[in-house]
Amino acid sequence: MADSAAHTTKPAVIILGAGVSGLSAGLQLQRRGHAVTLLDRGDVGAESSWAGGGILAPLLPWDYAEPLSALALRSMMNYAGWVDGIESHSDTRAEYVRCGMEIQGVEDLPSALDWCDAHNLMARFDAATRSVRLPDIAQVRNPYLVAALSAAIQAQGGVIHTQCAAEAVTLSGGRVTGIRTNRGLFTADRFVLATGAWAGLGLPGVAGVPNVRPIRGQMLLFKLAPGVLDTILYRKGLYLIPRLDGHVLAGSTVEDVGFDKTTETAARQRLHAAAAALLPALASIQPIRHWAGLRPGSPDNLPIIDRHPDFENVFVNTGHFRYGVTLAPASAELLADLMEGTPPALAPLPYSWKAARARSWKSTA
Repeated sequence: MADSAAHTTKPAVIILGAGVSGLSAGLQLQRRGHAVTLLDRGDVGAESSWAGGGILAPLLPWDYAEPLSALALRSMMNYAGWVDGIESHSDTRAEYVRCGMEIQGVEDLPSALDWCDAHNLMARFDAATRSVRLPDIAQVRNPYLVAALSAAIQAQGGVIHTQCAAEAVTLSGGRVTGIRTNRGLFTADRFVLATGAWAGLGLPGVAGVPNVRPIRGQMLLFKLAPGVLDTILYRKGLYLIPRLDGHVLAGSTVEDVGFDKTTETAARQRLHAAAAALLPALASIQPIRHWAGLRPGSPDNLPIIDRHPDFENVFVNTGHFRYGVTLAPASAELLADLMEGTPPALAPLPYSWKAARARSWKSTA
């Protein structure tokens, strides 16, 4: 099956993985004149992109390495405009809302406030409760964002094949020339691996991305009247995210259990108890849904955005751990810059394959 890029002067690209990382990369490359085809072994955005909460900031942003902060802040700065551009090609609204986030029980309040000041992130604090309010933090509704991205890509000529599992690659002269799938052979000039939690497995003949492994997260969904909660709340590892229609998400666990998306009664009870302690209105109602997703875990939450070391025409965009939706615009921009040889806005070394290989797992927090 030939890719649809025959009439473009820029290399045609196949992206493996139609989650947020693959879709955002596809949109960015499309905007730069590349013909784009996405292949996914399941449905569009059906893994961690669907399962997550959509908070557009790192939780406790002052606790992360500076490269994660740099990538996150670049995305956060441009997110509203990015969503506007997506929605201009889609009937689906991503439900981008600047609702703010309140972080309770901050242990080192002076350091947190110093970090916010140094990074131009507005912060208000209550010394008595050791709470920090970040009024500019926004959220999106993950399934809506995925649907909008998919529609925007296809409206502009992109192709998305679902239920299309990659089985092998074809090679010529040290380059990948095609992807063999259960639906036939797809060819292109360049390839991007955006396979999320499965990126560490690679493909036959293509090494997996170092130190990426699945990390399960379980979440609960509640239904309240609209407006009962109007800001994101976070305390001691648990967050609550209010949607405009009154739904409230509570999450999430961080579990290193392999490719297991089983939900557990004990986790449901722990999450419900913690959620009710944070918002008492949840104590008297039961969650209407409980699910689990597999994050593309990586040490220090740092993604890998680079050329594959074994092939000059294969690139990777994965390992975003808890922040794939948050980091999507800036990650896609960096990937496209690297693919086109354009000087990137951010120094690429921290997100390189070499840096990923040098990092090691210490915890899954």
